[in-house]
Amino acid sequence: MLHTLTSLALAAVLAVPATPTPRPSPVITAPELKVALNNLLSEHVWLASAATGAALQGRKGDFDAAASTLDANSVEISKAIGMVYGPGAETAFLALWRKHIGMVVDYTTGLATKNKAKQDKAVSDLVAYTQEFGAFLSGANPNLTKDAVAGLVKEHVLTLKAVIDAQAAKDPAKAYAAMRAAAGHMSMIANPLADAIVKQFPSKFAM
Repeated sequence: MLHTLTSLALAAVLAVPATPTPRPSPVITAPELKVALNNLLSEHVWLASAATGAALQGRKGDFDAAASTLDANSVEISKAIGMVYGPGAETAFLALWRKHIGMVVDYTTGLATKNKAKQDKAVSDLVAYTQEFGAFLSGANPNLTKDAVAGLVKEHVLTLKAVIDAQAAKDPAKAYAAMRAAAGHMSMIANPLADAIVKQFPSKFAM
């Protein structure tokens, strides 16, 4: 319930145009923005981990359900971006975000089929993706640098890879520890992103 209410509050404030006249009163605080983004991004990790675990174990029904819910999470994240930067950015972000999920699926498939070449290509593609994602966010927000964003996203990729590797090795203790670390790392992305948005649009947020 808290996640839903916070997300709705986030949607309400971000729906306000970037240069409103007259300026609206803030309807969300900067800390609440951080909570909303942290919820969405950590949820991404848990759902991605559920999907990869199901895929590696051949549980198609579970995989389909997890993948569908993961995509719903992706759409929600993209809508938050779109409410700040517009529908064009929302569409571009969703395509870009889904792109890295597809690469994670490729890596998982490579592990499941013991296809080392497929695994290596997926890792290479994910590393290159971090630069593309860094360029996207830094282009939208001058308070974010490409290299800083790329570094944080690379760490996300690596922590999620650790989850998948542990799942493939059938080591549940290691897999759950890795999931916790991967989900925890998402605050390193959510917090700077929230700070940058507040700095870019200070009139929208109560401190």
